[in-house]
Amino acid sequence: MKTLKRLTILLTLLTLTLPSSTTAAPPPHKNVILMIMDGTNSDILTLSRWYRGTDLQLDTILRGGVRTYSAQSAITDSAAAGSAMATGLKTKADYIGMNHDGRPVLTVLEGAKLSGYETGIVSTSPVQHATPAAFTSHALNRDEFGDIGEQQVYQGLDVVLGGGASWLKPQAKEPSKDDDGMLKTNQVSREDGENLFKEIHSSGYDLVRKRDGLLRGTTSLKLWGVFADEDISYELDRPLLHPDEPSLAEMTRAAIKRLSQSEKGFFLMVEGSKVDWAAHKNDPVGMISEVLSFDDAVREALDFARKDGNTMVVAVTDHGNSGLTLGNHGTNGNYKTLPAEKFIKPLKKAKLTVKGATSQLKKDQSNLKEVLSNYGLGELSGEEYSAMEAASSVDELESKMVKLMAERAHLGFTTHGHTGEDVFLYSYGPGRPVGLIENTDIPRVISTYMGFSLGTGPFASWYVDGVKYYRDRGYEVSFEGRTSKNPVMLAKRDDVVLRFPENKDFYWRNEEKVGLKSVNVYDGETFYVHVEK
Repeated sequence: MKTLKRLTILLTLLTLTLPSSTTAAPPPHKNVILMIMDGTNSDILTLSRWYRGTDLQLDTILRGGVRTYSAQSAITDSAAAGSAMATGLKTKADYIGMNHDGRPVLTVLEGAKLSGYETGIVSTSPVQHATPAAFTSHALNRDEFGDIGEQQVYQGLDVVLGGGASWLKPQAKEPSKDDDGMLKTNQVSREDGENLFKEIHSSGYDLVRKRDGLLRGTTSLKLWGVFADEDISYELDRPLLHPDEPSLAEMTRAAIKRLSQSEKGFFLMVEGSKVDWAAHKNDPVGMISEVLSFDDAVREALDFARKDGNTMVVAVTDHGNSGLTLGNHGTNGNYKTLPAEKFIKPLKKAKLTVKGATSQLKKDQSNLKEVLSNYGLGELSGEEYSAMEAASSVDELESKMVKLMAERAHLGFTTHGHTGEDVFLYSYGPGRPVGLIENTDIPRVISTYMGFSLGTGPFASWYVDGVKYYRDRGYEVSFEGRTSKNPVMLAKRDDVVLRFPENKDFYWRNEEKVGLKSVNVYDGETFYVHVEK
């Protein structure tokens, strides 16, 4: 009898301590890190591997290939390619977060945010550039940095790290670079005079402007780091010329550390932007610099994913660029006798990229020899030096320098523009994509893993034509300041006045400010809003 009582007591205690069968276990968190190496062809990956002397981190997760063409061309630009990877839809050149008809559609980052995940972007370009813009904003023209930057500020992202301070300031006196940093335009920063730094502060972000502030860490759950007016320096140049700027790997590590505090999980887009910029210049040194910088960031992502167990990592380039080849017309007869060292040795002599080297050139060119030496061209014939000395502009000098470097390294280039080849697909973790896929498959795989769909349900028709929607409901609709830099859509009915400011995530109902789940988008003709149904 005593034994029976002891067993009864023991069973009772076990029943009290064991979890109830009716209490569901919380779902595991899910993270996705999408990494995009802008404008990178296959030969530069081979060259970078030889340059480093070891396998790349990317090599360990090679899983297939990606087709990159756009809705209108065999060769895409970064806007159409970024939008395809963000929305799951092929679109036209220059379109940001728009379908091919020019209508805003939700991105995988926005879908993740609306589904309760933390979200972030990291970029070595201005964050308003095409690729990060495609995940965080909606515009018909990739050059609308002012509108793109404003939408990003009002998207409520948890982490933003990169360049682009110029488009957060009220005004800038100097003209700014166009996309890819190639030309100068007369564009000033914020033509509307709005101070977005003030909005960032008031939205609860820790705002950091220098590398040491990022590495030291901050206290807020929201982090905005802006480390350059425009782009962050090439990695080869950064330690010597701009040590206050962080590396891509450091920004990636900081973003993951902040976002991984989320219980549900996070979506992070990381872009190594400037392989593309160096490729446009046909600078193999700059291209290698940025491939290896990106690979270091991939190491950070993989280190986290391998420990975490619930993180998908996808790495890819959006398109090729420059048509770089190992071998050129000069190697037609001797390619069989050229070891890898013959390609690498001239490149290893460079201490700076061509951009970094020429940035040190004095107006009187008195230090031209030093500039050339910093790019690995310290031993020139009299004819070669005279050609450099005769350059009429910095752009012409850079062109001559990279051409000579390519000749010495036995490299060829077919273009200063983009190319249309399929690119490598790298992936790791649960739900990862494999095989030869379309770039539009990437957000579908990601959203499926994270438990939502961009193509069906409420996300599929998220934006509506605001003018039509409110007119159909008896409102009189007009525009306030239609020709200004910040137009507002007005909808009036009886004593109710609704005011929807462009690029903001709210509207005014008379004097009451009402929050929205998405930003308002105006393309110059149609004013798009999200309406809860």
